[in-house]
Amino acid sequence: MSMADRNGYIWYDGKLVPWRSATTHVLTHSLHYGLAMFEGLRAYNTVDGTAVFRLKEHIDRLYNSAHIYMMKIPYSKQTIIEAHKEVVRANKLAECYLRPIAFYGSEKMGVSPKGASVHVAIAAWPWGAYLGAEALEKGIRVKTSSFARHHVNVSMCRAKYSGTYANSILASQEALDHGYDEGLLLDVDGFVAEGAGENLFLVKNGRIYEPELTSALMGITRDSVIALAADLGYTVTPRRITRDDLYIADEAFFTGTAAEITPIREVDGRKIGAGRRGPVTRKLQKAFFEVVNGRDKRHSDWLAPVAAGKSRTAAGKSKTAAGKPKAVKSARKGKR
Repeated sequence: MSMADRNGYIWYDGKLVPWRSATTHVLTHSLHYGLAMFEGLRAYNTVDGTAVFRLKEHIDRLYNSAHIYMMKIPYSKQTIIEAHKEVVRANKLAECYLRPIAFYGSEKMGVSPKGASVHVAIAAWPWGAYLGAEALEKGIRVKTSSFARHHVNVSMCRAKYSGTYANSILASQEALDHGYDEGLLLDVDGFVAEGAGENLFLVKNGRIYEPELTSALMGITRDSVIALAADLGYTVTPRRITRDDLYIADEAFFTGTAAEITPIREVDGRKIGAGRRGPVTRKLQKAFFEVVNGRDKRHSDWLAPVAAGKSRTAAGKSKTAAGKPKAVKSARKGKR
């Protein structure tokens, strides 16, 4: 089944449209010039019902990305938050991946998008473990890319936008072509930056380290893992990490919305630690899935219930709002 030929609904410019009808013109500005802001989120089937993980934080980052590139998203944050819940309900999904995207329309051509309208779409579909279900237990093989991660003055590294992923595609394709599962990117000075689509952590002598966030994305799953590590008594230390630091690590793992927490068992043909998922990674995975499945209530504020008319209290319990649940209303500002 292709991504285009499916049943269901996509939220598109303020309303739900049939999946196959959610189309755009071939001369859409963002298609030609690579400037579209997007996010990746997951909804989990928790013990209290379906909930989107860290929905507010993802929408904050979407708007921050747009602000960096001076794109004006013509909806309020709350409208987009509620639209995510609406699209999950409309597609009757207990668990899914969500992809919101804000992009420029087809009113004009030329490098500058000034004068082009901004459109927003949100899709949701079932998507299992990004790097494979087995990878969550056995780990993956990673290859250091011959391509460097963007310099901070080449690309705006705090923004998550479509054009920057050309760099990730190069790293990923190179790794796959050489028989590996994923690519690893170094920064322009030769220090570890991140995976092709994930943040990276390593464990050495019981301590957890991450690369300094210069050219790497400020991942939301990464932020969650840092908090969960603190719950388990670990401190995550950011520092410059060399390729050989990674080779002699006791453990290493990727984090990301799609990848969740995926162990790394090998880098550039060198076994990492025991060559399998390590004990610290295992503890973090367990803690992560306890939270996203709603069993650990300490971080229940990370879960946004999808059921209509529900909100989460500070204590983490769901409550039904008084009155009949209302459909999401468009809060689009200005014209299409």
